[in-house]
Amino acid sequence: MTVTLQTKSGEFKFETAPGEPVLFAGLRAGLTLPYECATGTCGTCRARKISGDCSPGWSEAPGMARFHPDKGDMLMCQAKASGDCLLRVPADVQQRDANTLSPSSIQGRISACRMLTSDVMHVELFLDQPIPFDAGQFMVVGAPGLEGGRAYSMVNHAMETDQLNFVVKRKPDGGFCNWLFDNDVVGSLVTLFGPLGAATFRPEEGFDLLCITGGSGIAGIMSILSHASAIDYFMTHQGQLYFGVRTLADGFYLPELAAMIAKSRENLQVTLALSDEKPSSDRHPDFPDIRLAEGFVHDVAAQSIDGSQENTIGFVAGPAPMVDGAIRVLIANAGLPANRIRYDKFS
Repeated sequence: MTVTLQTKSGEFKFETAPGEPVLFAGLRAGLTLPYECATGTCGTCRARKISGDCSPGWSEAPGMARFHPDKGDMLMCQAKASGDCLLRVPADVQQRDANTLSPSSIQGRISACRMLTSDVMHVELFLDQPIPFDAGQFMVVGAPGLEGGRAYSMVNHAMETDQLNFVVKRKPDGGFCNWLFDNDVVGSLVTLFGPLGAATFRPEEGFDLLCITGGSGIAGIMSILSHASAIDYFMTHQGQLYFGVRTLADGFYLPELAAMIAKSRENLQVTLALSDEKPSSDRHPDFPDIRLAEGFVHDVAAQSIDGSQENTIGFVAGPAPMVDGAIRVLIANAGLPANRIRYDKFS
């Protein structure tokens, strides 16, 4: 099937496979289509059907709340063409630079799962082929018998690898996380599409790093810090991480963070912000290089950041209210311009 897109920057055509979301087919074809979550939540990938055969898919997608399905509005991450069709996309679209990583569909097999806290799981997958990805990117993951995909940022980083690590937090009525938490899924096949996302670490830019994250949002930040640590980035640059959890017992990846701090010669500072508990001291009892503070993570960051961060880039990941608060802190307290803030917002 041929999909034709009318955009602000011209008309584009690409082929889509049966059952493939229009967004995935367009990205695979090298187009810079608008998207954020790629799973129906944010509404960024809106299009309007002008003619042809294209089903809107998930009718109750949260991202459709502000749009008009009766006028042909749909989300490209959910829409699937069953014949040739014409869609209108209200965005500037270009052909991607040849040096940019291209997303693709691959398969993986779950090789290990381990609990990090009472409601957070570390999941490891082996892929059927190695892939490259940038630190901070994510994949859309689908499981057998479950409708739709879920977006998860990689925890690990390698220039090219056949292993991906994810963090999954259990949520009420979460189909994918319930499948993971309630079953022995080791050995199960999953489908993946990616890598996706532009909130990435680019060492050649030479910025100091200021990261604010909460809960499972640490995943992409861990990938960024892992990449930076592996190339000894903190020998010549500063790094700050503010990591928000509910209580001391909810902190995870602390041994890995402590190892990065030790390697950084104190150029990397990590603060664990506890929203629901007052810490008994200003240092973690098991990892004294990790600082402790009380409060929501963006508030803790606001209290600690003093003045303009002239050579700094900000990374933010987590639930929408936390991300919005953290972006305000990076602009008002750290003095960062908008083009030096990269974020992933989970809904």
